[in-house]
Amino acid sequence: MCILKCCSLRVLFLLVLCRSVQISEAEGKGRILPPTIQKIIKGYNKYLRPFFDNGPVSVGMSLDIASIDTISEINMDYTATIFLRQRWTDERLCFDGNRSLSLDGRLVEMLWVPDTFIVDSKKSFLHDITVENRLIRIYPNGTVLYALRITTTVACSMDLTKYPMDKQTCTLQLESWGYNINDVMFYWTRGNDSVRGLDTLRLAQYTVEDHFTSVSEAVYETGRYPKLVFHFELKRNILYFILETYVPSILLVVLSWVSFWISQSSVPARICIGVTTVLTMTTLMMGARTSLPNANCFIKAIDVYLGICFSFIFGALLEYAVAHFCTLHRPSSKELPKDEDEEAEERNRVLAAAANNCSAPDNVNKIDSNKSSKTSINGKKERSKHSGCSSPMSVMKRLFCIFDCFHVKNPYHIDNYARFSFPLSFIIINVFYWVYYLYF
Repeated sequence: MCILKCCSLRVLFLLVLCRSVQISEAEGKGRILPPTIQKIIKGYNKYLRPFFDNGPVSVGMSLDIASIDTISEINMDYTATIFLRQRWTDERLCFDGNRSLSLDGRLVEMLWVPDTFIVDSKKSFLHDITVENRLIRIYPNGTVLYALRITTTVACSMDLTKYPMDKQTCTLQLESWGYNINDVMFYWTRGNDSVRGLDTLRLAQYTVEDHFTSVSEAVYETGRYPKLVFHFELKRNILYFILETYVPSILLVVLSWVSFWISQSSVPARICIGVTTVLTMTTLMMGARTSLPNANCFIKAIDVYLGICFSFIFGALLEYAVAHFCTLHRPSSKELPKDEDEEAEERNRVLAAAANNCSAPDNVNKIDSNKSSKTSINGKKERSKHSGCSSPMSVMKRLFCIFDCFHVKNPYHIDNYARFSFPLSFIIINVFYWVYYLYF
């Protein structure tokens, strides 16, 4: 029992001591404050908002964007340094005079301030060099100006399907944490002009195309809260990617076409060009993805283009494999004309045989018609048989023409076809690619 009494006495003594220290600190602050401030602060309760029993207090806000340091596609966020200014009227802070009072930022702890926070902020801090970058200014009519310098990292949901020809719209949302719309109302002091600094902002990879502000409400389980939203649109500068990715990939595709002008007998040279361009293109594709999220569901424009270039380079390598295979299974170039003549004679014999089969019944019918010449029915039968034989002949000729188009008479002509077809198809695909991603 004695031990418990001693403990309780010690706790009581500590509480009294802490209370006396707080009172002495408040009195000390009160002594160092000028008479005007002492008169304002006297009887002021910072735990109660202005107009506590007379409706919500209106808080006007404005922003100055000092800088946007980084915009990360991997983390999908941006880091910005802003000057946040808030204005409201507190009837308890009215005083006589015609000049405003600029107070030390540390005196803000003695006043009521809005509980504003940045909604999508991942990490934020208030600058404190050389002192905390806070400003508090009181006007004779009770208007309070409260300014802060904040650096914050804010989440920004990005659509990378057109990367690097994309445009991203990011937001900066300001809400009240504890006061709902019945207690606090937010508004932009000058509408869209409430946000400044973007016109003179220079970013390394983006250009700020447009920005605007809006006022809305945030609905949560605990109630409806005031919200201010600042929207800004960023357009990516594509020149860096043209020089870094697009031009090298195009040059690699053109380099793969050089093998079409090298003799098919130079196997090491053509294989070396094909394998080198394939490996270089693979390295370029891997390097282009280092600044992008590793796992995402986006098929980006740069991925499509690099895939097209890789397909053409790989196709050039396969073209030589096909041409070389056909060369190994064909006679030498000196014997090719003889083989072509033999094939032509064989096709002519087939066509002649088909023609004879159709003409033989015709001659027989003519002899029978001359001998008998009794009825015209045989003549009709002859015409029907003739037409029936001529239609298979035309079909066979057409089939021979079609097969002849796809038939490679000389494997050395494959390179001639590739010299024309590869560049033409690459140009056509490029036209469709750039028109689609730039204008749609």
